[in-house]
Amino acid sequence: MKSMDEARERTQGLYNICVTPFSEDGTLKKAALEANLERVIGLGFDGILIGGTYGEFPAMSTEERATLFRAAVEVVGDRVPLLLCSAAADPRAAVELTQLAADLGGLPMVTAPYVSEITDAQIVSYFKEIAKVSRTGIMIYNAPGIGITLSAPLIEELSDIEGMIALKQGDLSPTVVDRLVGRLKGKLKMLAASDLAMLGPIMTGFDGLSSTNSCALPEIIHGTYKAVLEGDVGRATSLNQLWYPVREACRAYGQPQTTKAMMALRGWDGGVVRAPLRSLSRAQHESLAETLRQVAANTDERLLKLAA
Repeated sequence: MKSMDEARERTQGLYNICVTPFSEDGTLKKAALEANLERVIGLGFDGILIGGTYGEFPAMSTEERATLFRAAVEVVGDRVPLLLCSAAADPRAAVELTQLAADLGGLPMVTAPYVSEITDAQIVSYFKEIAKVSRTGIMIYNAPGIGITLSAPLIEELSDIEGMIALKQGDLSPTVVDRLVGRLKGKLKMLAASDLAMLGPIMTGFDGLSSTNSCALPEIIHGTYKAVLEGDVGRATSLNQLWYPVREACRAYGQPQTTKAMMALRGWDGGVVRAPLRSLSRAQHESLAETLRQVAANTDERLLKLAA
């Protein structure tokens, strides 16, 4: 993407939140990254998110994140739009990564700096400054998981800053979603940040969805989203209910470690997680495997086929 206008036009639809496949020694497994990206592109996903919270960016150095950006762009090119998470607690790192993300043709995705007792006014000032370095604009990343939840009024204020073109919204409570759609639809492109509660925001009027579990269940997630777009509410709700046991496991065991474990059960290489995260215990892994077998037994083999 070369401009804000192009980024605004293309930021919509179903995005895969790509896990970062680390080897046991902590290095990036580039072949696994390529295979995982090609899989979701081949299935028809509209875009890809690289290096987000479930991509474990807080456990990576600025240099490693830059390497990940370049590796993803090398594989994807301009076939689908890329969201490149450039968030950082240190504004210097955020500026460096934001400029790189834009220069590579991606849309930088930026959180508020996750430092204690930051004020709304300071957050607004921060976004005004960081917007200046991106030729493709900025996606506001409202990520409660970092310890700061942007309120709906603050998001509305941020939307007035030149260069703010999109929002990845992690607070998906119904009243907040309703307000954001009602007040910002057409002004910001809005993506629901989680597939754990995907149907409500999409049916309310969000422009798209970002999904971590699509790394492991891409056919089911894609099928659900496609059914929503086609107006087949019955099929969408049936597919969404089908993988509810997986969502329970994700909430119990955490992500992305649960997602990476499911990828392994399907014969795909998601790598391992980095500290401070830990891979699933043997008991958790066995329970997850049984959950996935039960889900597979209740669906068409085309939607979920486990590794032998």
